[in-house]
This record gives sequence, structure tokens and C-alpha cells, in this order.
Amino acid sequence: MTATFAALFLAHVLADFVLQPDRMVAAKQHPGWLFLHGATVWGTAVMATGSASAWLLVLAAVHLAIDLGKSFAPRGAGAFLADQGLHLATLAALASWQPGLMAAGLWAGAPLAAPVMALGAGLILATTAGGYMIGLLMAPFAPHAPEGLPRGGRLIGLLERGLIFVLILTGQAAGIGFLIAAKSVLRFSDTKDDRKISEYVIIGTLASVAWAIFAAGLTQFLLNRLPPLGIPDLTP
Repeated sequence: MTATFAALFLAHVLADFVLQPDRMVAAKQHPGWLFLHGATVWGTAVMATGSASAWLLVLAAVHLAIDLGKSFAPRGAGAFLADQGLHLATLAALASWQPGLMAAGLWAGAPLAAPVMALGAGLILATTAGGYMIGLLMAPFAPHAPEGLPRGGRLIGLLERGLIFVLILTGQAAGIGFLIAAKSVLRFSDTKDDRKISEYVIIGTLASVAWAIFAAGLTQFLLNRLPPLGIPDLTP
């Protein structure tokens, strides 16, 4: 079951956060874009599981139904979390109902395929999906965002969450404190005289760190139930 979930999880994050352009997100109510996204969901699921099971068509149909419902909800972090929660519940339900999808598929002879997929899915969830989530959360406070390089804040967030993800999976979670401290020092001159900017940075940082910890925790949970990848534990 865990191997199947890992494959479906990778397919999901690829379809939703790597292969879905912004214009597709904005036009989900248009039948053409909706169908194209559904085809992407189905195609990534087929490639990840190595299976052409009809259940993957059902998965794509349920995915589209969830997305269509979300398109009528107000855009924001709450709707995003509800949408992703429903998608993950759907993946878990299918993996529970059809646990042998991965074992009967193309990757059956590759025992490390599932853990590699879990690791890749977790990294995308931590970085790219996290950036989308934090962007939605911080959108109401955008007028108070400190000025900087174009897309600089987004890149900093990606690197921050990626580093936290790696630190946790290598047993170096204590390093997160040093990372936050270093960021605080570098941001000190921007925030010391403006409370709104200070609160903006604090909210964004805490949300970004929390998301990365969640993604790393979910990934570690999956990896603990799959063949070991040999990720070094750097705990002193």
C-alpha cells in the first residue's frame, strides 16, 4: 500500500505543482483546461505506477471533481489546504483499495523506485507546493512586503524549505534553529524600524518553516515503511 501511495503522491505533486501552469489554474472552469489537467493527472499516475489500471481514470475523474469544486470557492490558503487534503485522502483511499497497483506495474522489479518517488514527491511538496501555499497565505499582506530583488523572496523561500527538508531527513533538525537565526540577522536592518514589515517577515518565515517540517515529516513517515534508500544519518 505504501509503495502505491508513494507513486500516486509523486504523480499528484507533478500534475498539480510542476506540470500545471498558472493560466490552467486560473481557468479550471473552462472545459478544455479542465480536461487537459485531468489528462495530466492520469498520465502522471500511469507513469508513476507503471500501470494502466482503470482505477487511475477514476482517480483523475475524482481529482477533476475536487478541482472544479475548488474553482467556485474564494481563492486563499484555506481553500488550497482543503483541496490538497481531499486529494491526499483520495490517494490514500485508492492505495488502500488497490494496494498492488505498484507491485503489478512496470516498476515491480525496482525495489528502490517507491522510496525514490516518495523522496521526490516530498521535496516538491516542501519547495514548490510550499511556495504556492505561502504565497496564498501572505497575499493579503502583500502591500507590506519589503522591497527586494524580483522573485528574490520566492527563491529564498524555496532554498529555506529545501534546506530544512534535507536537514530533517539527515537527522540534523537542530540546524533549523541556526538557519532561522541567520535569516533573522540578515533581515534585521529591514525589520527593526517597521513593525508591519517585521510581522510580515515573521509570519512568512514561521509558515514556511512549518510547511517544510510537515513535508519532511510526511516523507520520513513514508520512507520508514519502504526499502531503505541509504540516506545518511548525520546526527552527532
